Amino acid sequence: MRINQLEIRNFRNHSETSVQFAPHINLILGKNGSGKTNLIDAIHVLCMSRSFVTPSDQYVVQKGQSSYSINGFFSGSIRSDFSISCTYKRGDGKTFFVNESPLGKLSDLIGRVPIVVLSPQDRGLTAEGPTERRSFLDSMISQLSHTYLTDLMDYRKVIKQRNALLSNPSLSEATREVYLEPWNHQLAGIGAKIILKRIQVLNQFRTYLEQAYEQIASINLKPQFEYKSIDAVMPQTVDEITRLLLRQLDEQKEKEVERGYTTVGPHRDDLVFYLDDIELRKFGSQGQHRLFTIALKLAELLFLSEELDDLPIFLLDDMFGDLDPHKVEVILEMLHHHEGQTFITAANPQLFGDFKWDESERNSFFSVSTGGIVT
Repeated sequence: MRINQLEIRNFRNHSETSVQFAPHINLILGKNGSGKTNLIDAIHVLCMSRSFVTPSDQYVVQKGQSSYSINGFFSGSIRSDFSISCTYKRGDGKTFFVNESPLGKLSDLIGRVPIVVLSPQDRGLTAEGPTERRSFLDSMISQLSHTYLTDLMDYRKVIKQRNALLSNPSLSEATREVYLEPWNHQLAGIGAKIILKRIQVLNQFRTYLEQAYEQIASINLKPQFEYKSIDAVMPQTVDEITRLLLRQLDEQKEKEVERGYTTVGPHRDDLVFYLDDIELRKFGSQGQHRLFTIALKLAELLFLSEELDDLPIFLLDDMFGDLDPHKVEVILEMLHHHEGQTFITAANPQLFGDFKWDESERNSFFSVSTGGIVT
């Protein structure tokens, strides 16, 4: 999959920008604050319905404006040419269009144009709490499976309803238990499908992570991970996991009422990373965290490229500044041989000066300054 042309208006510091991209590597250079990240963030909005930089659209609209618009024109080896557009207006929210027809649900956008992003925002992936890692895992699997995405959204609705009952002080113990019973069964049934899918995908993903880390790290350490869920030894069928979830919900019901929220289920799971037998989050150096994060995203790129009919778009935002020249060259060589479309933003052009670029129309180089862009 690739984006051929992007048009943005009133998006961050871009008043009105139109640019045509190359099908392979697009190198976007410019000073900090010039608008490099904004270009690729607009692509991410079209593919994933949200910015990867900020959680709120109110910070995306250009200062002094009340709305923004993004238009992207895509093509791929499986899907024919099509367009995706997004309009946002303060007070009205976002609306997406595919081939100028309004999209009924935002979830229908996910997976239409698969995408992987590696940015400074990912630094918390290995160093912070489990929310970051669950988000990484859910985003990757949702682009593979629309069923998984649907289950995930249904599960969040169940948790919201269940938490409302648990935190309601006006309910008697008997009434609360009656009301909770159907939500318990929904949580267990949907949660079991989510857990099993995560286990299955991670079993496949492991090889790609080892491959990516070996290529960029050049040190004799093996990356590993452990999926920590509701039990140390996880059952291998939906029915068995459902029964286990129901049993734990029953065991934890007094604690849940006391705390006022749901403590059992896949929304509490974690993905623990290791280098050999050393837990990365607790004992890893800054450099090890950095390389592991890069390897995770490269592994995601390789994994999705293998599993999907169309290659994902890869966005690298300002990720080469503190890497040594050898690692920059290794990563660029990997991307050079990867057939998918890649976007790289950087402030320092000298990082790429020694790399032997393929001098053809497959690659493009851009200079960005204060919301403007020159090929």
